[in-house]
Amino acid sequence: MSDAVARTLWVLIVVAAIAATLWAMRRGWVHRQQRQAGIAEPMPLPADAGASITGPCSGRYVGSVLAGDWLDRIAVHDLGVRSNADLTVAEAGILVERQGARDIFIPRADIRGVRADRGIAGRVQERGGVLVVTWELGGRLVESGFRADVGGEQAALISSIELVLTEERTS
Repeated sequence: MSDAVARTLWVLIVVAAIAATLWAMRRGWVHRQQRQAGIAEPMPLPADAGASITGPCSGRYVGSVLAGDWLDRIAVHDLGVRSNADLTVAEAGILVERQGARDIFIPRADIRGVRADRGIAGRVQERGGVLVVTWELGGRLVESGFRADVGGEQAALISSIELVLTEERTS
């Protein structure tokens, strides 16, 4: 067998392996979407969310998972799509305006908690590097992650969401 034939054969084997891997990844994502078909769709952004408490803060929407399982990314309704985003804490709730994916609105009444964590949806950062909001979506608890471009903004977002939570519980 000549060198040219051997190289061509190896190139074809590598291309076939890459194609098989991509096909398997796509198949897994489709199966995940089918398994999660019962998850409700998030509300669209409201026309008037009230006054802004904090933000918009630019950063990265990391993804959403079912609460308690930080690796089980939600594949439906674009909730699992990582994207650049602007997060605003407003009187009506949390607005996540994303680039290249559907925007997300978390109504104030659905917010259950907020914390700074190491990671979510398979994305790991330094300790406290990801803002994680626990919220209710169609009767299920969901956790969504956001990483602000500026660390000080992340702390301000957490404080604002905690304030919204406190006001919601007292009203």
